[in-house]
Amino acid sequence: MKIQIEAFGIAKDIFGKKHVEIILLNGSSVLDLKETLMKEFPKFKALRSFAIAVNESYALDTDQLTETDKIVIIPPVSGG
Repeated sequence: MKIQIEAFGIAKDIFGKKHVEIILLNGSSVLDLKETLMKEFPKFKALRSFAIAVNESYALDTDQLTETDKIVIIPPVSGG
């Protein structure tokens, strides 16, 4: 299945653009997506953390994905 991903901050910099398309097996989970991202874009491994939102809610690693999901990568936030 083709997953459309929107990225912000450092995630957008890693992709080199705001939107990317990733191919996953049907029935893949958020964890599968994270592992694929780290394989295809090794700079994700250097991030201390990043979250995935699916359909405007933070997703758990065990959540299943579909092609119609709206997926956003939320980079680590620092502040002071």
